[in-house]
Amino acid sequence: MIVTFLASPPASVLAPVARFVAADGWEQGLPAVIVAGAKAARFAGRAGQVFEGFADVDGVIGRLALVGIGGGDSDTDRRASLEKAGGALAGKYRTSGATQLLLDGAGLAADELASVLLALRLRLWKQDGYRTTLKDEEKASLEEILVMNAADGAQAAWEAATAIAEGVEFTRELVTEPANVLYPESFVERIRQRFAGTGVDIRVLDEKEMRSLGMGSLLGVAQGSARPPRMVVLEWRGGAADAAPLAFVGKGVTFDTGGISLKPGAGMEDMKWDMGGAGAVSGAMLTLARRKAKANVVGVLGLVENMPDGNAQRPGDVVTSMSGQTIEVINTDAEGRLVLCDALTFVQREYKPAKIVDLATLTGAIIMSLAHEYAGLFSNDDALSADLTKAGAATGDKLWRMPMGPVYDKMIDSPIADMKNVGGRFGGSITAAQFLARYIEKDADGKQTPWAHLDIAGTVWTDKPGATWDKGATGFGVRLLDSLVREAE
Repeated sequence: MIVTFLASPPASVLAPVARFVAADGWEQGLPAVIVAGAKAARFAGRAGQVFEGFADVDGVIGRLALVGIGGGDSDTDRRASLEKAGGALAGKYRTSGATQLLLDGAGLAADELASVLLALRLRLWKQDGYRTTLKDEEKASLEEILVMNAADGAQAAWEAATAIAEGVEFTRELVTEPANVLYPESFVERIRQRFAGTGVDIRVLDEKEMRSLGMGSLLGVAQGSARPPRMVVLEWRGGAADAAPLAFVGKGVTFDTGGISLKPGAGMEDMKWDMGGAGAVSGAMLTLARRKAKANVVGVLGLVENMPDGNAQRPGDVVTSMSGQTIEVINTDAEGRLVLCDALTFVQREYKPAKIVDLATLTGAIIMSLAHEYAGLFSNDDALSADLTKAGAATGDKLWRMPMGPVYDKMIDSPIADMKNVGGRFGGSITAAQFLARYIEKDADGKQTPWAHLDIAGTVWTDKPGATWDKGATGFGVRLLDSLVREAE
């Protein structure tokens, strides 16, 4: 999407013109025919409402769209309303035949206009690359957004927001790709291509290196696949040289059959997005690099494919993780935690991070608890939990904190190993978090590193459009992590 800021209104307008109106007094200054038509269509200026009519402007008949921005009082409500407005415009004009859309930014502050443009761009994103039989009226036509009457600083605010858009779009690209296209090795190549010239240091560990480090847990998941595993380390140094980094760790199971504990066939195609955590970390790291974040951040991606061939690990096998702890594998479909635990140990021992956040499409149980409205938040640190919750509210990547404690932890004790990888029928998302908590190490004073686990199984993919996404990959997590870093800069 090309955005062009105009120094003055155009002499003539062929593109549809969008004007933003609040719920209170939206009729003011509008042509009578537009007001009458909007009222007949029950337009009331609510956030995300769009009415289009035709009006005579300086002797030229043109299309005028009214876009409601509501009347939210809080900053969060205001942002959400503006994003609904931008998303609604994208939904209306993406395949309308119009190649340009003229936005009238009068009345919007610079950051408010940037919010509209960000939502518009994100809502326009759609993966149509594999569709070869689209009719002309189904193809995207909107290519350029023209902006007039922009507040001072609006162009700079939009340029800053493009870093977020790039990160979200990269995450969506990764999550959307089918597993025959995106697998551990090709994931690495996408990373190399997209991060070229960004200043991010890239390190890739192959199977031999991971084996030498003792990552028996991650490698156990990968051993049934013809696709070899990889671990990717993305390092951004934008902060003080002596400052410990913030660590993001992402689960990257590029396809999950369940292994020997094979999933039912119905819906298994969705498991191409079981790498959503790694996708979110990748997009967040790209955003941080694009905007030159003043922070030290390391992102670790554990990339595997979980397949059920003759070499696959079996229920009942015992594996030894990088930490030295042993795991009885009760269910090979509880594989994400087996990948994450070695990634968590690696990042702590290599980088000694100040804080850790891991993201994973870890359990169906979290969807049973929170539906598709929130991601589950589990943490050993109240301050980090509060910061993440605040960032989630500010960006729309909403989190809900879930309980943890000894009563749940003992549910994963094993009679023959240090732990088992599932805890029984109940509290599945909680016992998965307790499993990961056992891999958060203590310092010399016996204090654990602040850590949070985000179970994003219900939020990385959607079957209905939202304010800033179409059906499919949402890009959940990128804006959340970026906001967390911004608050700490």
